[in-house]
Amino acid sequence: MHKKLATISILAGTSVATIHGINSVHTSLCTIKDLLSSSENYFYDWRFGKIRYQKKGNGNPLLFVHDLTIGSSNYEYHRLINNLTEKHEIYSIDLLGYGMSDKPAMTYTNNLYEQLIADFIKNVIGRKTSVVVTGESVPFVIMACHNYPDIFNKLVCINPQSLYLQNQIPSKQTSLLKLLIETPVIGTFIYHLFSNKTSIERAFLKTYFYNHEEIKEKYIYNYLEAAHLGGYNSKYGFASYAGKYMYMNILHELKEINNSILMIGGEKEKDIKTTIENYKYYNASIEDAYISDTKHLPHMEAPDEILKQLGMFL
Repeated sequence: MHKKLATISILAGTSVATIHGINSVHTSLCTIKDLLSSSENYFYDWRFGKIRYQKKGNGNPLLFVHDLTIGSSNYEYHRLINNLTEKHEIYSIDLLGYGMSDKPAMTYTNNLYEQLIADFIKNVIGRKTSVVVTGESVPFVIMACHNYPDIFNKLVCINPQSLYLQNQIPSKQTSLLKLLIETPVIGTFIYHLFSNKTSIERAFLKTYFYNHEEIKEKYIYNYLEAAHLGGYNSKYGFASYAGKYMYMNILHELKEINNSILMIGGEKEKDIKTTIENYKYYNASIEDAYISDTKHLPHMEAPDEILKQLGMFL
């Protein structure tokens, strides 16, 4: 019996050590290119960690807020920013837990990001600001706009998250999944299964882009690096995302805000017209536009069309 227990302990220890080694090698390979480093990077010392942002241009301030998917960062907007600097003072950030910003071991929620956006505008930009935001980050920007109306100007929401999905709350199953992903070694290995090159490439092919010829390899590698900077702590944002801790019901706030809002949909994005019509039902002042032959990231797939919409709206 003692020999069997010893053998099991040795095998278990060896397995854990092997997985730990695989995790370490994978993280190193994903970040070795150092693609996101730049002399244009600045850091805002927020209460929960350092927030990476870039600033350029002159004019009315415009803040870009990326999506909450694996590998998201301010790189998402790299095809827009340099074309807007003549008329706007551009700020583009990495949210806490994403890209080059700090990734503390904590639970990430929409309320956390709502406060981050409000604090960033107040303490870094210091002026009334228009915001461009994508996907699942739309709800907390609308919430922040409602709660701090004096610091927000116009909103541009690209492929906003479904109002139906925002009603989801953590369950026992999703909470257990979050805890599992947050565990040392095994949880990191699970995260790597969701954030490896193949998985990110699949996301671009199936979800992000309609025209596959527009997908460049550098897009994949930038998302891959952003997903793994910060080492093992890079999994905590995804753990909260998978655990459904990043959702919030915003119907009350959506009805009450008076800001000018433009919602842009990728024409081939699943159910996007229904989603935007639902937003318009609760706030009739919302304008809409659709970019043909694009899916979830039209600002990367067809940036010229997005720039036209921004030029007319802003």
